[in-house]
Amino acid sequence: MTAITISDQEYRDFSRFLESQCGIVLGDSKQYLVRSRLSPLVARFGLVSLSQLLRDVVTGRNRELRVAAVDAMTTNETLWFRDNYPFTVLADKLLPEFAANKRPIKIWSAASSSGQEPYSMAMTVLETQNKRPGMLPSVSITATDISSTMLEMCRLGEYDNLALGRGLSPERRRMFFENTNNGKMKVKDNVKRLVSFRPQNLMDSYALLGKFDIIFCRNVLIYFSPDMKSKVLNQMARSLNPGGYLLLGASESLTGLTDQFEMVRCNPGIIYKLK
Repeated sequence: MTAITISDQEYRDFSRFLESQCGIVLGDSKQYLVRSRLSPLVARFGLVSLSQLLRDVVTGRNRELRVAAVDAMTTNETLWFRDNYPFTVLADKLLPEFAANKRPIKIWSAASSSGQEPYSMAMTVLETQNKRPGMLPSVSITATDISSTMLEMCRLGEYDNLALGRGLSPERRRMFFENTNNGKMKVKDNVKRLVSFRPQNLMDSYALLGKFDIIFCRNVLIYFSPDMKSKVLNQMARSLNPGGYLLLGASESLTGLTDQFEMVRCNPGIIYKLK
């Protein structure tokens, strides 16, 4: 039987590795998360134990294993139209504000996971176009994630009933999805055309992504150390066009991390405008 226990030292070594690779801070008592996320890789890579897997990851003996381990640890479940208010703000405030400039609107969905956030943005754009024909110029959404597995899933755009049931109304399901031959539903092409998916580690430079008017970086910073949070936020400030906006998760704050933004109360919700 494959051993799934890990020592405190193995956990500490792996935690340091994970933080150095992608900024995620596990903390002192997440051994259960490491076990549940990484145990399936033991059999997949023909290893004898989880301890061996962690040693091989930390020492860098197998690059493919390293990538798979980071993939497994950075994969998070998400919802369609999560928290609702960011998409209401996007439709009612941000898109009309930038549409007045009569130039293409560029949006970045950072850490896009399995695609629900950027595709929810795209649906919001299409709904806005239907309600206000001719108001919007062209809109493009760049969605990034560190996980190659997640990016492949995003590009495919196919979801089962369980995933579709998490935050997606029946009306939007009918309007923006079509049936497939494998029992899943697929995002329609008019939604897909608005979104491009790219790999991006938030610890690295964002220069190649270009400049944006709106950045969604929601429920990402909670996993980072304060220094890493500050680095990410200041880099995102440099990635915004003048007058651009940043949207964070409902439990996230800029306090003590950066002075590049001013708070804007939207009722509901709070967003941040580049100074």
